[in-house]
Amino acid sequence: MLFHVYILRCANNAFYIGYTADLNKRVATHNAGRGSTYTKRNGPVTLVYSESFPSESDAMQRERQLKCWSRAKKQALIDGDMMHLHHLAKRQKH
Repeated sequence: MLFHVYILRCANNAFYIGYTADLNKRVATHNAGRGSTYTKRNGPVTLVYSESFPSESDAMQRERQLKCWSRAKKQALIDGDMMHLHHLAKRQKH
């Protein structure tokens, strides 16, 4: 079984990050107003990014990492702009 970390864009343009074993079902649950309090208040949501992992613990670890990232880093990841993402990561270390 694979686990997925996902980033949703909410109607208020904010990002919501989570993990699940069933990505399509989880996104549908968020859009039905049953996914989380935040997405219920700020839906509908659109899936903008996901990654798959072989274990739940790996997915949870990645979720925690992404939640700590700046909005700019999350956007670079979503856009697939690895050069900008690398630049932002280096900038934060200084």
